[in-house]
Amino acid sequence: MGAGVLETRLIDIGRERFASDVWGRAALLTRGVSDFSDVFSADAVDELISRRGLRTPFLRVAKGGSTLPESSFTSPAGVGATISDQLDDTELWRKFADGATLVLQALHRTWEPVSSLSTQLSTELGHPVQANAYITPPQNRGFDDHYDVHDVFVLQIEGTKRWIIHEPVHQDPLRSQPWTDRRSAVAEAAQGKAYIDTVLEPGDVLYLPRGWLHAAQAQGKVSIHLTLGVHNWTRHALAEHLVEVALAALCDDPEMRRSLPLGVDGPDAEVDAVRERLAAAVLEADTTSLFHRTRRRQGRPAPLGPVAQLAAIDSLGAGSLVRLRDALEPRLEGSRLSTRVGWLDFPEADLWSVRRLLDGEEHLAADLGVELVERLLRAGVLVPAAQ
Repeated sequence: MGAGVLETRLIDIGRERFASDVWGRAALLTRGVSDFSDVFSADAVDELISRRGLRTPFLRVAKGGSTLPESSFTSPAGVGATISDQLDDTELWRKFADGATLVLQALHRTWEPVSSLSTQLSTELGHPVQANAYITPPQNRGFDDHYDVHDVFVLQIEGTKRWIIHEPVHQDPLRSQPWTDRRSAVAEAAQGKAYIDTVLEPGDVLYLPRGWLHAAQAQGKVSIHLTLGVHNWTRHALAEHLVEVALAALCDDPEMRRSLPLGVDGPDAEVDAVRERLAAAVLEADTTSLFHRTRRRQGRPAPLGPVAQLAAIDSLGAGSLVRLRDALEPRLEGSRLSTRVGWLDFPEADLWSVRRLLDGEEHLAADLGVELVERLLRAGVLVPAAQ
């Protein structure tokens, strides 16, 4: 398959070394690894804020370590629209000129080049990826020292920014363990010797595992950086899945549904029996399907144009070229194909063609069966090869 975006655009040490020595373990600074002008830019910032009609929460504004209320930079959309929270570009300009940082959130949903990069990285890592951009005026900082509950790749797009990194005060925090729970420990650690104190320039990339403390300040020009947030799957998350499946199975156990005895003095007398049955249910639990369903829900398939899709169906013939829609997370189990757009059952005669489609290559409709291709086009599983 060749090198992916991790190796070609974000690091320069090779995937295997990154996986064994860096991933989830240490911060990594990579200088001049890529030109990101094709991914994001100052022009993209201006277009998104002033011309795309974005609403909250696609943008937040921060100044002096605090997030400003949404009502201070939104306004009604005007005649013909009953939308009261669209971005007000004039108010945003005033706040930006006054030193506020603009945070464009969920760019993997609103800017195609960022969406493409995020999707590719998510596929390579096996963990969901989202993207935010931080636009900071000269000599300003948006947030105080803090840590994130997900890993990040920081891509410096334009300008420069000084980053001060400290080691964790709480290793590998879960999503339920934000930095605000350890505010005093974070503040104390931030006064110590930095693990990294550097200025990022365009093309530089900084990788931070979750829990690593950081603060950043723009230098002499406007700074734009893109953060790719990796929402890590953890052993704790797998444990949650095991317990969920086990508890669902115990619903069918009459002994577990039985009421506790009258007058019982606390549950102590029942705990051993419950623990034994729960442990047995956990051992028997098959979380494969639940894991993949959850993973599919955490991402979105590649964009689908309804007009182009209908045109592809109307013009479908034996010579039509089609391919699997990108980022579907397809999984064929028996005769059922599960994807991010739902599931389909197939007769035995179609399974050979379905398996061929999963290679992601282009295929002639005649080789797969025109009727099968039409069904999959209508389901949003296949798209015309040119799309």
